Amino acid sequence: MLRCRDPCSVWTPSRLAGIGEFGVDDGDVNRYPARPKRRSRWPGPLFALLAATVVVVLAYGACSREQQPRIAIPEGIPPGPGAATPPIDINAPGRSADQLHEWSAGLADSIGVGNTALEAYGYASAVIAETKPECGIGWTTLAGIASVESRHGTHAGSTVGPTGQVTPEIRGIPLDGGPGVAEIPDTDGGAMDGDPVHDRAMGPLQFIPETWKRWGVDANGDGVADADNIDDASLTAARYLCDRGGDLTTPDGWQSALMAYNLSGEYLTLVRDRASAYSVGVRP
Repeated sequence: MLRCRDPCSVWTPSRLAGIGEFGVDDGDVNRYPARPKRRSRWPGPLFALLAATVVVVLAYGACSREQQPRIAIPEGIPPGPGAATPPIDINAPGRSADQLHEWSAGLADSIGVGNTALEAYGYASAVIAETKPECGIGWTTLAGIASVESRHGTHAGSTVGPTGQVTPEIRGIPLDGGPGVAEIPDTDGGAMDGDPVHDRAMGPLQFIPETWKRWGVDANGDGVADADNIDDASLTAARYLCDRGGDLTTPDGWQSALMAYNLSGEYLTLVRDRASAYSVGVRP
């Protein structure tokens, strides 16, 4: 399983129109006679006093805002588990993650994650908590990984649908052994990743076909294990991480799991930072 090495698109502001493009009239500006000046009804000293009062009030407000403590983002590993998910029936028919809609709605905006994606992470951690409680993976870890891998399924303009399906499909670059890229010859005939020569990472969690064939699982109730579905990909990632790390509530376990997902200390730190921000309810 490898992280997508295709650099995410960078948003740049559009060029602002020049002022001169709107035909400023620089001709005769004195075409009408000037109005006579009117004397102010406010006594000078009173006006000065009011102005000073306004300045003091504004300055006090600014100082008050600056003195408000910022939420500290924890360091170290593992990142915190974040807001607890409510009890749900993990085997409910249809998209079981829909049971977490109210939970995600109260959290999604503050951490900058889409509702459907957040439901997927919460559902995956809930399934693991019930079926493999010794693992202890938090939804924050899955959110941290998905943020790095695909911006929660929104890389390059992709969107996450109500069933968790990500469209258009997200694909990494060919793993052809180029500079900084592993070489992985095709393992699926191009059936999954669309490349019959080399494997490519797939979907919002960026699985390679060989890993998906072993670990892929259906999580949204449609009967298909699909790497391009964020529900399926999140639960698959959770299963893989638990297998590789064991107890993810320990520093050693969490580090082992992340290094198995992507053998990079820089990657681990980036995921940790984002997951830690989510754990205290703020955007990275």
